[in-house]
Amino acid sequence: MGLLEVKDVGKRFGGLQALSNVNLSVQENTVHAIIGPNGAGKSTLLNCLIGKLIPDTGSVTFQGQSVLGKKPHEINQLGISRIFQTPEIFGDLTVLENVLIPCFAKRDGSFRLHAFETVEAEKDLNEKALAMLEDVNMQDKLHMQASSLSRGDKRRLEMAMSLVQDPKLLLLDEPTAGMARADTNSTIDLLKEIKEKRDITMAIIEHDMHVVFSLAERITVLAQGTPLVEDTPDNIRDHPKVREAYLGETQQT
Repeated sequence: MGLLEVKDVGKRFGGLQALSNVNLSVQENTVHAIIGPNGAGKSTLLNCLIGKLIPDTGSVTFQGQSVLGKKPHEINQLGISRIFQTPEIFGDLTVLENVLIPCFAKRDGSFRLHAFETVEAEKDLNEKALAMLEDVNMQDKLHMQASSLSRGDKRRLEMAMSLVQDPKLLLLDEPTAGMARADTNSTIDLLKEIKEKRDITMAIIEHDMHVVFSLAERITVLAQGTPLVEDTPDNIRDHPKVREAYLGETQQT
C-alpha cells in the first residue's frame, strides 16, 4: 500500500463528471507526477487530496487515515504540506520571520506568537529556521522583506516554510508556474536537492513536461477525469495513448 492512496474516486459538478473511478497509489520516498491535458481533472483531484473537496464516491487516505473533509491545519498535522501555483507567504514579514511562523501553529490551526520559555528554546527554533533557509539557499536574505523577493525566491521561501514542519508528503501544484526558464531550472534543482537530503515523498501536479521528466519517477496521466496510463517516465514519453490524449495522434495499425 502506498503512502497516499486514492481509490475509486469520482466527482461530479452538475452535468460534468470531473473525475471517474480514479485510482492512484503514491509510494513512499518517490516523486510521483500527475499530468494531463487541460480539463483532465488535475485540479479537482488535487482538491480532493488536500481535503478541500469531498468526492462523491471513493476514498483518499494518507498512511491509512482519511483526508476527506479535513481542514488545512489537520492536513498539516497528518504530515502533508502543500505548495500552490502562487507562493503563499507573508509579504510584510522578513524571510526569517516567515519560516518561524509555521513553528508557532497551534493544533486548532491558529498562530500564537509568544515568549519562549527558555533561551535554549528560542535558540533551537532559530537554528532550525536558519538551517532550513540554508537548505533552500536563502541564508543570505534572512532580513529581506518577503514581498521584495523574486518569484523564484518566493518559491524557495515557501518551500522552507513547508519543510520546516517536517512533512512526510509534499504536494506541489505547478511549482514553476509563471517562472522564467532559469527560475524553473533552479526550482527543479532545489527539489532534487530536497529529495536527496530528506526522507520525503512528493506528488506533483504539473503541465510542464520539462519539469515532469526532470523530477518524476512515476507518472499518472489523466484524460477526461479518468487515469489513462501510469508508468515510468521512459515508458510514458512515447506511449501511444498519451500522444493521442495530448496531441490528437492515433496509433498507426
